[in-house]
Amino acid sequence: MKSLSIAILVLVALAAGGYGGYRFAHHRLMSAAATPAPQAEAERKVLYWYDPMYPQQKFDKPGKSPFMDMQLVPKYAGEEADAGTVSISPRVVQNLGVRTTEAKQGSLEQRFEAVGAVAYNERGVVQLQARASGFVEKLHARAPLDAVAKGVPLVEILYPEWAGAQEEYLLLRKAGTGELAQAARQRLLLLGMTEAQIAAVERDGKVRNRFTLTSPIRGVIAELGVREGMTVNAGAPLFRLVDLSTVWVNAEVPEIQARMVRPGTPVEARVSGYPDAVFKGKVGAVLPEVNQATRTLRARIELANPEGRLRPGMYATLSFAKVNRAESILVPSEAVIRTGTRDIVIVALGDGKFRAAPVEVGSEAGGQSEIRKGLKAGDRVVLSGQFLIDSEASLSSTVARMDAGEAPKPGGAAAKGDHSDATATGSGKVRAVDPVAGKVELDHGPMAAMQWPAMTMGFAVKDKAALASIKPGDTVEFELRRQPDSDCQHHIEKLMKTR
Repeated sequence: MKSLSIAILVLVALAAGGYGGYRFAHHRLMSAAATPAPQAEAERKVLYWYDPMYPQQKFDKPGKSPFMDMQLVPKYAGEEADAGTVSISPRVVQNLGVRTTEAKQGSLEQRFEAVGAVAYNERGVVQLQARASGFVEKLHARAPLDAVAKGVPLVEILYPEWAGAQEEYLLLRKAGTGELAQAARQRLLLLGMTEAQIAAVERDGKVRNRFTLTSPIRGVIAELGVREGMTVNAGAPLFRLVDLSTVWVNAEVPEIQARMVRPGTPVEARVSGYPDAVFKGKVGAVLPEVNQATRTLRARIELANPEGRLRPGMYATLSFAKVNRAESILVPSEAVIRTGTRDIVIVALGDGKFRAAPVEVGSEAGGQSEIRKGLKAGDRVVLSGQFLIDSEASLSSTVARMDAGEAPKPGGAAAKGDHSDATATGSGKVRAVDPVAGKVELDHGPMAAMQWPAMTMGFAVKDKAALASIKPGDTVEFELRRQPDSDCQHHIEKLMKTR
């Protein structure tokens, strides 16, 4: 019995030893697998750890941030950026929807708009008068504003005085008295007959006392001064015809834009009656006076009107264009960030690197801005997401100055003109909400403007009423004030539920 107990104890000891050896070997294998290769460690050497919300504070080992409820983030070798330059991973660039375009050399076309009223082209007006005393036998055009074609009859008039003078001329011409006949012919001209009418009398050899007046142009009857059966005297106005193939638009141009309006400046006109039609013309003249009440000067615009759609009295919107002959660097105006104290453009350097470039902006027109200094042709500038990149570049510059021992400027971590008091936008999912205290806890995504990774944080909400319709599980978009308060608490300015 004693020997049996000893055997059992020996077996238990052997089993325990075998299990311990197995556990030791397994632990060594797992440790070896978990330990990174020396080459991989060399490729991703950690310089220090930091809190993305307080990047100026460095830590020599990982752990939990003493400032916020989050883990410290490693800073790897090779991620240092020059002052004003920031590196962003391609995934973040894609999430931000960053778009770029190329700065180009070109001339800026300046445009401005004015309004005016369509009027007759006074240079196309024809006035028809009675050439002698007579009687209106027949009137073909009976109403003002009737359209008439070139060469159509307007009125037939009987001229008794012309009949006697024609009879005398034909008799002298038939008698062969050259000088007397020539004098009689000259008298017909003085009475008002035209060369064509005299030639018709000579050709037919008959006296003509009724003459038909035809329209010399294609247009409309602006004024009608004769009726059928009337007696007219020499010089009496019969018709006032207007050619509508071209019209005038009398535009009121602001005095400040006077330098852009010169005779010959191209103009495009639009009227509400034909919203899809563009009527092209040019400035015919600029009148030498300024309206004292409206401080505008009048420009006379000449527009082609071949189909007669533009009619006197219509209101037209005019677009004046002027091309600057001197070429310069042009970029879309949306690429320029204006802070009030400076103008900057975010330049894409490639490989996820961006640089904030101060620029001098000139004229703007048609969605394009003229860059006088700071860019060259071929530079790629950022069109969307540049505010976030500018914020991150400014923060990187501040960290670089701190690394060099330079103290940050008063009023915030960034330099003058930075957006330290601006807001940043983000989105996330609600984990908890307290409408009474005005607080919300969010699982938000990465925020490049704040240099924050995706994490869970609690925020104070400025408008507590916005929390009334928010519940856990909702997806929200928010606008966060970048500068925390004295208690290191970030406040949400705007909160909106997306679904």
